[in-house]
Amino acid sequence: MKVKTIIAGKNHISELVAKKVTIKNTQDALDIIGNASSEYLVLYEHNFEKDFFDLRTGKLGDVLQKFTNYHIKLAIIGNFDRYSGEALKDFIYESNKHGEYLFVSSLKQVIKIWER
Repeated sequence: MKVKTIIAGKNHISELVAKKVTIKNTQDALDIIGNASSEYLVLYEHNFEKDFFDLRTGKLGDVLQKFTNYHIKLAIIGNFDRYSGEALKDFIYESNKHGEYLFVSSLKQVIKIWER
């Protein structure tokens, strides 16, 4: 697992660089948190198993709770329009509004938000 550091304003962002699924459960999330060198972390949609974005499984909520417990702000970059269901769309909307977790389409968006 490679972690790249990006400077955005006064913030240091850790970006996980991995082409494969790396988060299958909460322990995987804790391992990533342990390797992060900052309070800001970027992951990609392809780093999660597909069923994470089905809120009925509870997996996404469990993983996000770990990031909250360790005071890590998380951005997930991907194309979330491909998932059906209003619950996920509402969750993404509320998450982006509050800023604890971001669901965005590009690293450029993340940097713009977190460089403030």
